[in-house]
Amino acid sequence: MELRFEIRRSDLPWVDSVWTCTSEQVTAMTSVAGVRWGLVFWEQDGRPYAAVTGPETRTSTAPVPEGAVFTGIDFAVGTSLRVLPTPELVDGGVELPDTTRRSFRLDGARWETPGADDAEALVERLVASGIVVRDPLVADVLRGHEPAVSGRTVERRFRAATGLTRGAVRQIERARTAAELLAAGDTAADVVAKLEYFDEPHLARALRTYVGRTVGQLREGVGGAIALDLDQRLTS
Repeated sequence: MELRFEIRRSDLPWVDSVWTCTSEQVTAMTSVAGVRWGLVFWEQDGRPYAAVTGPETRTSTAPVPEGAVFTGIDFAVGTSLRVLPTPELVDGGVELPDTTRRSFRLDGARWETPGADDAEALVERLVASGIVVRDPLVADVLRGHEPAVSGRTVERRFRAATGLTRGAVRQIERARTAAELLAAGDTAADVVAKLEYFDEPHLARALRTYVGRTVGQLREGVGGAIALDLDQRLTS
């Protein structure tokens, strides 16, 4: 009973990663908090589906279509859809109508359904059409740059582009990294030091809130299916 992920990073500035996932005898999973919106395509019982997924601010339990095969595009923080502002997608998502094996409908037009190998080609077409947009200020802030605008302006544009505060993005990303380190064998004390948590109880609270796992479960690889690639099958 597991979810099998394959994930690769993307060279496009609008895309964080492209992933595929298959579910084997899984009917429910632990959904993990995440800061990115995405496009997801899947097929179940011969029927194709497509959806826009939003950032998630907390962990939850989510149903999994048994035997489904997924392809997903996780967009970079700071990108957004013209027709669906990211703040409207937080802790939710939208299933796209009129999806076939070959195409899906988005923003009033039909687009070819991508596979993992041609996901970037789809994104480039969406960008060229003005459907996917990007606020460069957000990318600069995430790289540690100090923009020549007020802090209030930065926070307003950050929220508009991501649906989240800068603090929430940092907390969620840190908890996800902590989960990956613990699954790879790091001790709780190591993770506290590496990621600058105040102490181990602080780490434990973050994991409960954002990942839905304890330190012990992550180190032992137990707790059931989880929407996080803890096997580190990450390629470039």
